[in-house]
Amino acid sequence: MRHNEGVSDPTTALPPDPYRLPSASARVVILGGGPGGYEAALTAARHGVETVLIEERGIGGAAVLTDVVPSKTLIATAEVLDLVAGSQRLGLRDADTGAAPTAETLDVDLAAVNHRVRELATAQSEDIRHRLIAMGVRVLDGRGRLVGQDRVEVRDAHGAVLEVLEAEVILLAVGARPRELDTAPCDGERILNWTQLYALEELPEHLVVVGSGVTGAEFASAYRALGSEVTLVSSREKVLPGTDADAADVLEDAFARRGVTVRSRSRAASARRTADGVVVTLTSGEELAGSHVLMAIGGLPRTGDLGLEEAGVRVTDSGHLETDRVSRTSVRGIYAAGDCTGVLPLASVAAMQGRTAMHHALGDAVSPLIISQVSSAIFTSPEIAVVGVGEETVRSGEVAGEVLTLGLDTNPRAKMQGITEGFVKLIVRPGSHTVLGAVVVAPRASELILPYTLALAHRLTAEQVAGTSTVYPSLSGSLAEVARQLDGDPSR
Repeated sequence: MRHNEGVSDPTTALPPDPYRLPSASARVVILGGGPGGYEAALTAARHGVETVLIEERGIGGAAVLTDVVPSKTLIATAEVLDLVAGSQRLGLRDADTGAAPTAETLDVDLAAVNHRVRELATAQSEDIRHRLIAMGVRVLDGRGRLVGQDRVEVRDAHGAVLEVLEAEVILLAVGARPRELDTAPCDGERILNWTQLYALEELPEHLVVVGSGVTGAEFASAYRALGSEVTLVSSREKVLPGTDADAADVLEDAFARRGVTVRSRSRAASARRTADGVVVTLTSGEELAGSHVLMAIGGLPRTGDLGLEEAGVRVTDSGHLETDRVSRTSVRGIYAAGDCTGVLPLASVAAMQGRTAMHHALGDAVSPLIISQVSSAIFTSPEIAVVGVGEETVRSGEVAGEVLTLGLDTNPRAKMQGITEGFVKLIVRPGSHTVLGAVVVAPRASELILPYTLALAHRLTAEQVAGTSTVYPSLSGSLAEVARQLDGDPSR
């Protein structure tokens, strides 16, 4: 994480600062209604502080309306088809034909799927709005802009000024937008970014996914399960660069088995529409034809035209807001949270940053954000969840650690459910066996990572994890079993 010159980098709980809010009548103004913004607003409201939240695209922001909630809803549908595709291993047969059921025997009504996706996103947004209003937060539909260091100008969709708000504390939680190539302008019909997928009425016959990071891998996995032919264009040797190498190998094997074509060491130079599809041109000159292309090449912070320079708020070369570990920017009284800070592009981190910012501004003692204790998940099939130190960090000698790995092939619940891929990896400190990190590759890995996250946050040892009772049979049993690899070795 980037830290500010002249701004302290707290590593312990912090006492109140003299410039924090002096009374419950002071105003907090929040720009952006995503997880960082609405969690901050709820926190301020609980303290009895007059709070205004400004959002131009809808409460919940991209996370609720066009990113996390919609994508995971779509993936939930894809998971059902994945289960069907594997059900022949469990002895299930079609009642009429006697043949083993497969995902291909089912029709996917993408219009209905996407209608449900949009309905759920809208309902979640409305739920959050009602909760904010019930807590006394004033919600303004519009775009906020700094006017100096203690005022915010609110404009409507046409650029007309609605009002100017005096603020003692300001939180910038304006999020990010999909990055696009000038040579592949997204039109929402054939050339798509990840916010535009949910307007599709028919399943893409052949989806070319450009980008093999988290977003690209998730949608490649989901659309293949839904029935699309999928080609994934990866600029790296492996998919999911920066993720645990063993986990990436499992996913690549799953892709190969399910028919996802991965073009590694390839980079898209452009994309253009044809009469009935798209053509993606690689930097090598090769052309890939498809019905649609998804550009999943990262995001850019929405920090333009916010009045940052006039207010003196420092930004990085990438346009992200510089913050310290309690979400302060370079200007006293102005905080920032979420994807616009470039810390970690996770809704959970944005929410934590927003809450931390408000607690700090309101005079509470706070613990700074500790990135090593943040767990994350990739919602492919199988899911991949990680927390803490990775094996590559240990192998490079940067951190001393022992790596324990256990495949799910010996887990009785996995056998019952027909699960044939996945593993649990635990990284511990030599000698003390304190948990340093973990990787889980399995169905619902996003749920299974929590015990390891707790162990890491509370400095538990592998022996304590191993000695904890688990349900039999369960996938979580492997979380304790892998830790038992340390038992019975007198050298330890």
